Amino acid sequence: MIHQVQIKQLKVIPDERGRLMEILRCDDDLFQRFGQVYMTTAYPGVVKAWHYHRKQTDHFSVVHGMMKLVLFDSREESPTHGEVNEFFLGVHNPILVTIPPLVYHGFKGVSESETIVINVPTEAYCYENPDEFRIAPDDPSIPYQWERMDG
Repeated sequence: MIHQVQIKQLKVIPDERGRLMEILRCDDDLFQRFGQVYMTTAYPGVVKAWHYHRKQTDHFSVVHGMMKLVLFDSREESPTHGEVNEFFLGVHNPILVTIPPLVYHGFKGVSESETIVINVPTEAYCYENPDEFRIAPDDPSIPYQWERMDG
């Protein structure tokens, strides 16, 4: 796994009224600080990639649908420099993935309906000077293809 990436297995507590799932708590080992909470979505088959942050750590979880999350470690000083990680998260695999600064990430909706992602980043979004650096989903500097692997 890419250096400093963390996974937390999320516990779903169902009863006859519905269900509850804690995503991130201030007493979790992986919690650093609170910036904001936001939701983003992806329609089936849509790729949102690639970007990284210089300061911000992201904490991704999926509360509806399924998502393929891919990380690429471009940090030259990292012991996992050049490594790619792929995670499937959502209703069939309720996990929280912590994405450290300077790690490229992107995701693809892989369910038959819209995928809903909750992110709890360590920084609030700065509208005047966003901590977000983007490249195209097919940029050749990242050794990853977004096509579905059948077989």
